[in-house]
Amino acid sequence: MAKNPPKPRTEGMIRRRKNSFQAILYAGTDPVTGRQLYLRGSSTDEAEAKRILRKFKAQVAEQRHAKTRASLRTTIEAWLETHELEESTYENYVGYAERHIYPVLGDEPLGKVTTHVLERLYAELRRCGSRCAGRPFVEHRVEGLHECREVRHKRPPGRAPAAGYPPHDCVEKGCKVVECKPHVCKPLAAASIRKIHFLIRGAMTAAQRWGWITSNPAELARIPRLPAPDPQPPTTAEAAALVAAAWEEDEDWGTLVWVAMVTGMRRAELLALRWSDIDLENGVIHVRRNHVRVTGKNIEKDTKTHRARRVAVDEATVEVLTEHRQRYEQRCAECRVRPLRTAYLFSYSPTNDQPCNPSGVTHRYGRMCTRLNIDSHLHALRHYSATELLSAGIDLRTVAGRLGHGGGGATTLRVYAAWAHEADRRAADVIGGRIRRAELY
Repeated sequence: MAKNPPKPRTEGMIRRRKNSFQAILYAGTDPVTGRQLYLRGSSTDEAEAKRILRKFKAQVAEQRHAKTRASLRTTIEAWLETHELEESTYENYVGYAERHIYPVLGDEPLGKVTTHVLERLYAELRRCGSRCAGRPFVEHRVEGLHECREVRHKRPPGRAPAAGYPPHDCVEKGCKVVECKPHVCKPLAAASIRKIHFLIRGAMTAAQRWGWITSNPAELARIPRLPAPDPQPPTTAEAAALVAAAWEEDEDWGTLVWVAMVTGMRRAELLALRWSDIDLENGVIHVRRNHVRVTGKNIEKDTKTHRARRVAVDEATVEVLTEHRQRYEQRCAECRVRPLRTAYLFSYSPTNDQPCNPSGVTHRYGRMCTRLNIDSHLHALRHYSATELLSAGIDLRTVAGRLGHGGGGATTLRVYAAWAHEADRRAADVIGGRIRRAELY
């Protein structure tokens, strides 16, 4: 007697495995791996398994099933390879993926990354950026066997003396103590979680466009609300102390801090300045580019808003820059090289042929603030410039133009709304003082 012919794979099958029933349906070929793709589901109830099989058939008929078993890691890597990104943005996305996405969802098939899974990840990151289990543990700074507490003594430059270094007071010398500390939960910033979400959503949107999935669960996932901007500029007294301390350290360093405070330029714009951008005769600085450092490489690109701008400076700043130019020319003469217009304004090199390291400038400024017991950071100098101008009654569009904000001042108003309201109050007092109320008889 002839055996029954096998059913077509498109009809699927239900097979019994111990105490459960498994529904299996062929769903085509995986476009990523090239392997045959099957939809699988199981239940201890045979009727439920049949219902699952019918659901699979409907999904395949309507093309609503995930068409690949590719993982989220594979999807993100494929998107990063094809999407046009600036090198600094690419490096940031890779860092977010390796630190926060791949350890949790990297190996998950794309079809199993649901809206609930994403919202649960974001909730865990809001609780603790390290996604700890809530149990106390020591966060070791390095892997392998090591001393958990290490004192890094400050030594004079040069070779160590044959008899060894003499004893010293670590507190007086300012020796640095590095040690492993107990873990403290630090919620990941809302802005960072939003960037992680934008990365996942971009990758899954591409997967949907490529036909790997039929819907994008990241489109429905809720993300933390971006907190309202709260700039914390240094006070006038703190700004004066910072400038004075910078000049005491080094004249070139004092010039950098002065220009940052007066112009309100971004760090990347400040470090990209060349002497060809400085017009001392007319008192104008041309801001044309950004300088960033990515994976050990110096990269120059256009400004954040992709627009060049001119920033006027006062006579005192022109004098500061003139003296800075004279010091540069003197160093060039000592090195027997010709001063160049393409040389950088700020550099560690005697001939200013290389720009300063952005992280080094930020850390140096941070150390100076710590020494002065001032809670501030380099970007706060930009806030200081903006708030001082607004408080002095300078109109919003002029301030936005100096800062390089787009949107005709909308960004400036959103960030510095409190100071703009102060200027508005003064405007109300001015207009009120121009007229007098008629006396009532």
